[in-house]
Amino acid sequence: MVSVSSTLSPPLTTQILPVALSDIDFPRDADMPNVQQPSVTYTNIHKAAHMIRFHIAPVAFPTETVYGLGASALSTTAVRQIFTAKNRPLDNPLIVHISSVAQLRRVLNTKIPEIYEPLIQKFWPGPLTIILPLPAPIRNEDGSEAPAISPACTPGQNTFGVRMPSHPVARALIAISDTPVAAPSANASTRPSPTTAMHVYTDMAGRIPLILDGGPCNVGLESTVVDGTVSPPAILRPGGVSIEEIRKYGGPLWKDVITGQSDAGQDEKVRTPGMKYRHYSPKAKVVVFLGQGDGSDGEILRYLRGLTGDVKLGVLPSRLFNLDSWDEEIKKKICVVKELGKSGAEISRNLFAYLREVDEAGVDLIIAEGVGEEDEGAAIMNRLRKAATEILDNSQYIVKK
Repeated sequence: MVSVSSTLSPPLTTQILPVALSDIDFPRDADMPNVQQPSVTYTNIHKAAHMIRFHIAPVAFPTETVYGLGASALSTTAVRQIFTAKNRPLDNPLIVHISSVAQLRRVLNTKIPEIYEPLIQKFWPGPLTIILPLPAPIRNEDGSEAPAISPACTPGQNTFGVRMPSHPVARALIAISDTPVAAPSANASTRPSPTTAMHVYTDMAGRIPLILDGGPCNVGLESTVVDGTVSPPAILRPGGVSIEEIRKYGGPLWKDVITGQSDAGQDEKVRTPGMKYRHYSPKAKVVVFLGQGDGSDGEILRYLRGLTGDVKLGVLPSRLFNLDSWDEEIKKKICVVKELGKSGAEISRNLFAYLREVDEAGVDLIIAEGVGEEDEGAAIMNRLRKAATEILDNSQYIVKK
């Protein structure tokens, strides 16, 4: 793993600046937003946009998926500031965020291949990232050439990932800065992704100058990443758009879409974030249980009965777990319970927030109920598997770490 130091000098004072979604009108096909002025929202978005446009420092901002940590994708100096703030491995690529298709064409001189047209018509702006060939280099006045996108965004790759977020604050920030924005999740590397401004502050206070607070994210998991540059096309990372939706709305070319590998080797180059290194992990050990019904009879109780000592438990039930049926001795170990929800959308929206909340309660072990992998379940289980220390599936242990 190649990483950069997380030490910033001098330490920064991190501000949380409010922005109101009701102050922003940004129609789907528009190139620029209408932001109410005068307003605090207008002032704060312009302040953040100035930092991005002039490569001053990365800033955190809300998207519909999770909070992002953004800097100019055109500047290696700016992009490296993201890696430093997060202590992120340098070979972990970054997704480029745009405010409009027109911005992609104008600033990066990039056209979208026809294979993606039905998907972006349906899911842009929204939680879908597409893989594109790198744009042609920019020719300088002296005849030399420079990459259109900072190579720090695409380590060793000839492609890059791009998406147009639907959150009005994110789109307005990118449009007003007139800059494609490289942005991973705004958390310290390996931690659960942030879905509120306070999650960002917990991880990044003193590392970045400001956080735009647009309230909680309504999707809660990162974008789906699809690769139409290969045949058959592939889903590189499940996320806010399900594989069923890709097949339904993508047209004939996406009927045979495959799911790519979710994990890569340490020396393997990857096209998208989330395929290498530890991700989404709280400090406490996480054990995920699958196929255990309501948990009243099976390996889950045998596992919990085998715990020794004064173990503090946090439990994340979703659709089936019935804690009332658990042994009294086990119940005594439970410090906090957070219901993830019943629907895929609810579980997605709550997962990262509740992993953080239970962890902050000081538990030693988090018990999480897994779900089936249909619809949103594929993305939920992708994140749970990466967060888990162990997975108990149909009475068989899978020890990950």
